[in-house]
Amino acid sequence: MLTKLCHRLFLFLVLAVGLAGMSHAALPETVEKIKPSILAIGTFERTRSPQFRLNGTGFVVGDGNLAVTNAHVVRTPMDVETGEKLIVLARTPAGTLEPREAFKVAFDAEHDLALLKISGARLPAMVLAPDDSKREGEQVAFTGFPIVGVLGPYPATHRGIIAALAPVAIPGANANQLSPKLIRRLAKGPFTILQLDATAYPGDSGSPLYDPNTGEVVGIINMVLVKSTKESAITDPSGITYAIPVRYLRELMSEQR
Repeated sequence: MLTKLCHRLFLFLVLAVGLAGMSHAALPETVEKIKPSILAIGTFERTRSPQFRLNGTGFVVGDGNLAVTNAHVVRTPMDVETGEKLIVLARTPAGTLEPREAFKVAFDAEHDLALLKISGARLPAMVLAPDDSKREGEQVAFTGFPIVGVLGPYPATHRGIIAALAPVAIPGANANQLSPKLIRRLAKGPFTILQLDATAYPGDSGSPLYDPNTGEVVGIINMVLVKSTKESAITDPSGITYAIPVRYLRELMSEQR
């Protein structure tokens, strides 16, 4: 009896390790598949230095001429007098980055999301997960352009797990910590965000959070909206990374049809 129990336990451990190994092995293929969909988003002005300034990351969705990013990444108006333009850098088959002009199509200020129309030929679009069924402890990955001024315009991938599903709006300990923005959000009711056991850096805002096995998008990395509410009472904000669930992106896209 004890021998059979030990044997079953051994088989279970082998299967668990094997499945974990399969997940890790699938990620390189997934990254290679989704990289043509990852965009560096910034502004271009011919007379300044540097001419291109990265504001964040985005990714291709829909018909291949749409991109999504955080609203705060593209919120600043363009300086028409200097010829400033909103530009995305798209990866070519040769691995270089091709500049394309982009135009703002729609905003969801509440969830800090923005849709952009991209000029030029259609690009490979990422697939959105059909639901928000991801659970705490499940593995995820995100790919973006962190600290591009130091690391250069090369997409980097980070892997982690969903650490918690938590409401974005949490009341402060006292009235002094309740900002008008937080009060408005509390009046509407909190929405659930994804808290990650992974670190995003400046430039990663707007990156797709995806299933490492399938590449399906489950969220959008956000480093501004959540911290301004959820961590507003912290003098020195933590290094916790958050993501907006993909359902809000699906809703924004459906409003444009």
